[in-house]
Amino acid sequence: MLNKSTVIPTGWLAFELNVLRRLQFEKAALPFTGETNVGSYLKRWGVQVFANDVLKWSWIKSIADIQNNSEMLTEEDLATILEDAYVPRYRLQNAALRNWFNETDSWWFDNVRQNIEKIQSPIAKSIALSVGMGVGDYVLSFTEDTLELRQPLSNIYKRLCSIKSKPVNNGKNNTCSNRTIKEFVAETYPDLMFLRLPRAHNLPLRKSQGTKAWREEWVRFGDDFWDQIETEQTGKLGTHVETKFQYLRLVEDILQTATHVENWAIAHVEDGFISTQDIVETISHVRRVDTIFTKDFSELTGTKAVIITA
Repeated sequence: MLNKSTVIPTGWLAFELNVLRRLQFEKAALPFTGETNVGSYLKRWGVQVFANDVLKWSWIKSIADIQNNSEMLTEEDLATILEDAYVPRYRLQNAALRNWFNETDSWWFDNVRQNIEKIQSPIAKSIALSVGMGVGDYVLSFTEDTLELRQPLSNIYKRLCSIKSKPVNNGKNNTCSNRTIKEFVAETYPDLMFLRLPRAHNLPLRKSQGTKAWREEWVRFGDDFWDQIETEQTGKLGTHVETKFQYLRLVEDILQTATHVENWAIAHVEDGFISTQDIVETISHVRRVDTIFTKDFSELTGTKAVIITA
């Protein structure tokens, strides 16, 4: 069992978009949205997007980047979000932040998270949280040798707001959900399902997220929810598996649920554990495979990107 899901990309945007450009569809479902880049591009192409993820950080980013057609943060919103951001209070509301950040940074993220709750618009609140995630990723990108290059976090927040792309209104009702994958697939009726398969691993859900786990803990005000999610997701695609057979059976189960969707594009990262042939054979149990697109990244990451259409 390979546990590289924390260091290998889950997808390659240019390759994925290149393949999707070749297909004909007007409505696309993304059961595992993760980062919102693909959904945002599809929206710009005029496609109606149905985005979903079991993790709230991805759902929130999807609301900000995909569902949002017009809203942006105002100067008043920024003032509210950054008010007394560095001022320590009696204690941290989210003590889990200390697992990721030093004390000063933890106070900043704790205060900003509480300030965001003061924003009335749900979409503006999602935008504010999405920008905050970018600040956290900025902080975690530094090492001891590069700390001197860091800028104050409030400045970074403002900077990320200023460079954030303006929302695009494609005239479609783009929706975002935070549901189990099987429920989402069963109740969504697109022309295309773009299923980015999660990599097989035997890690607890929190560890499988790598450094992105901090996002979930920040938006949820703590880390005491992981066991519950783990229990709810047990036996579902995306959680830990022990064997190749178990993983492929979970993939097939999702595909059986998606037989009402006319077109599939299934993205897979071949890392030596689950082969492309394994995925092709699993798909063929449900539907005839049309085309296999590949991109070799072995020199950089030891993996190969694959998209299979059916």
